[in-house]
Amino acid sequence: MTRPFRRRVFYVPGFDPMPPRRYRELYRRESRRQAQVGGFDLTVEKPAGGAAFGWQTRACFPEGMAQAQVEVLVWSDLVQASMQGGILATYARMLRTAWIYIASGALRRLMRLRRGPVLAALYPVAVLVLQLLAAVLLAMLAGWGATALTGLEWLGMGAALATGWWVLVLARSQDHRLFAHYLMQDYAFTAGLHGAYPPQLEQRLAQFADRIAQALAEDLDEVLVVGHSSGAYLAVSVLADMIRRGGPASDRPALALLTLGQVVPMASFLPRAHRLRADLAFLSERPDLFWLDVTAPGDPCSFALCDPVAVSGVARPGQRWPLVLSAAFTQTLSPRLQRDLRWRWFRLHLQYLCAFDRPGDYDYFAITAGPRRLADRFAGRHPSPGRIAIPAGPGLP
Repeated sequence: MTRPFRRRVFYVPGFDPMPPRRYRELYRRESRRQAQVGGFDLTVEKPAGGAAFGWQTRACFPEGMAQAQVEVLVWSDLVQASMQGGILATYARMLRTAWIYIASGALRRLMRLRRGPVLAALYPVAVLVLQLLAAVLLAMLAGWGATALTGLEWLGMGAALATGWWVLVLARSQDHRLFAHYLMQDYAFTAGLHGAYPPQLEQRLAQFADRIAQALAEDLDEVLVVGHSSGAYLAVSVLADMIRRGGPASDRPALALLTLGQVVPMASFLPRAHRLRADLAFLSERPDLFWLDVTAPGDPCSFALCDPVAVSGVARPGQRWPLVLSAAFTQTLSPRLQRDLRWRWFRLHLQYLCAFDRPGDYDYFAITAGPRRLADRFAGRHPSPGRIAIPAGPGLP
């Protein structure tokens, strides 16, 4: 009996403070839906062993049997630590982050690309400013009312301060619906060192590289690294580090990178993102790698169809990667599902990890759990016609 196709998948989440179990449950739920549409069998099980968080899959596709072990490369604890400080800290970070993007010219460069992600970046600023204006207005009204009723100015001032703070606290309590504070923390983390990675993140990326290098020494058919959202550029740096240290080699499993809903320019356009831009240039020329970048114009939170290497200004004559393809939500999602997801920006940004009711070549579950290498699945494909390769970024020194 032919042994099943064997794969290790390493998933790098975006800026997400939630525990990694949400990705396992998302995978379990959405894989059932995709299996019904795609006509394959896929079972999600607990991992065979080890301390890392993840799951394993067993699948039967028309092309054959496959087994995969999925591991989430966790950095949610660093995200949680970066979000401490409360309301006043959020506003301070907003001012600092806005200044960094404007003064460095990064915002101007970003506006040459897609409007959607730039508007998404401005959204938390607009919401936070509106919340502050509402707090000031209501504080003034409360202070005037208290003073008029009692004739005591100190009481009016106290009422104003209490009301203003109450409005800000109330607005913060609704962030699970508005996401303004969350997004502001995301952009502040990216811009904290003007695009350079903080030391604690560098240490974590080195650990990720070690995990992937260990997998390349196993008896596997493919090692697949998946980076979603801001996890896309972290995955680029992780693989660049690992390859520079001596892997992969020709006698090891096939190595593939899948970046989904990437926001690479938000980081690579910053003035001190020298390391990321060098990693992009290095990885784009590797012959021992297959790199597929999937975005969709219907996702306003990603730089859809923007070649992350070219737009960052680091493309050289030897560029091979990435292959930039569209998930084409207007074609791969039914009109009913498109209506259900309309205006749900964050759910659309997660769609790459979910089931499609009219799947095309891009099928997250066939890619991560099926019996074909990523390079074989997309062999001979050309970039989507809407690919954007404007060299808008700062480039290499």
